[in-house]
Amino acid sequence: MRILAVILAALNIGVGALISNAQDRPVGSVTIYAATSLTDAFEALGDAYAEAHPEVDILLNFANSATLAAQIAAGAPADVFASANELQMQKAVASGRVEAAEVEIFAHNRLVVIVPADNPAAIESPGDLAGDGILLVLAAAGTPIRAYADAMLASYNADFGEDFNERVGRNLVSEESNVRQVVARVALGEADAGVVYQSDALGDVAARLAVIPIDERHNQLAAYPIAPLNDAAMPASARAFIDFVQSLDAQPILAANGFCWPAILDYAISTEATPEPNLAPASEVEAPAIDCEAATIEDG
Repeated sequence: MRILAVILAALNIGVGALISNAQDRPVGSVTIYAATSLTDAFEALGDAYAEAHPEVDILLNFANSATLAAQIAAGAPADVFASANELQMQKAVASGRVEAAEVEIFAHNRLVVIVPADNPAAIESPGDLAGDGILLVLAAAGTPIRAYADAMLASYNADFGEDFNERVGRNLVSEESNVRQVVARVALGEADAGVVYQSDALGDVAARLAVIPIDERHNQLAAYPIAPLNDAAMPASARAFIDFVQSLDAQPILAANGFCWPAILDYAISTEATPEPNLAPASEVEAPAIDCEAATIEDG
């Protein structure tokens, strides 16, 4: 009788372990709400993760961070939120669907001015954005990229006059719902210039754009936070994907798509001098370590 009891106890332990392992193993579908500027990077990250975890389906929903935060607050089903700034993540926290302690920064980004490849307005620096007849396109107010762009332009008031950003504003001919639409308008020659993240000037569109750098003392360091939703349908799978995004395996993918090394991984990066940002198409870039140290931090 005692032998039977021992056998049954062992079986119960074994079954319990199997159930626990099954619950901890990433499976099923993971719905990720991600900022538009993360499109290329997260599509590549999703493919890499799916290759290593074929039992997991990565479902990506891209929009500007403000829209995503509003959808999350309204109860939209999601497992992971990746925002282009901390303000929108704070709104998700305020909604009660994200725990503040779970929020982590996984990447940084910077701004550039883009113009059509032939640069018909002969724009050579951000100061030229206030020139007569310039057709400027920006993302709509309330989006993270617009907050960063406004902060950058206001910073240039010290160089070009206290009303510089107002003069630039008079050249604004279109406000787009997200940063990708700004890129499209400029690439199609429908505007003389736009302000976007450096990651948006890469990829297939790069050949149709020229990039005007922004002085480091005026540039803005965009922080990208990520967090699981506390009512995620597959919490283990959501956490596993977030861990992958923050891993060293993911960093070459983020870097190839124009994102800066996140502060949380500074300890793991080589101490050798970091090269200047490489704005060649992502397909020609092999995991550059893009420096963001000199940029200022202004969160919209």
